[in-house]
Amino acid sequence: MITASITKNITYKNDKPAITLLMETDTTKEIRIVMRKDQVMKEHSAPKPIVVEIFEGAINFGVNKQELKLIKGDLIALDANVPHDLVCTEDAIVRLTLAKGDSINRVNEVVS
Repeated sequence: MITASITKNITYKNDKPAITLLMETDTTKEIRIVMRKDQVMKEHSAPKPIVVEIFEGAINFGVNKQELKLIKGDLIALDANVPHDLVCTEDAIVRLTLAKGDSINRVNEVVS
């Protein structure tokens, strides 16, 4: 059994989103991304499918030449290699589910 909390020990960064590995299972990595309003994750893609959940706040999620306004409770799933970007419109807590073979280092590079 593995447990984690998406709401404990949250630290926002002023200059960029904060990335935290919450847990790693046999098949996934669960990542928390905390973003302040106006912070951005530039366009990038993942080598494997991902799921993004807005736990708190709101973001504009750019994908396929569309901008989706995602709010608390919304989820979106993307196939591998789909370019996307995030712009935080309200302080947000985002849960990102990565495939086991993907890397948290790749996510950290997106916000660098």
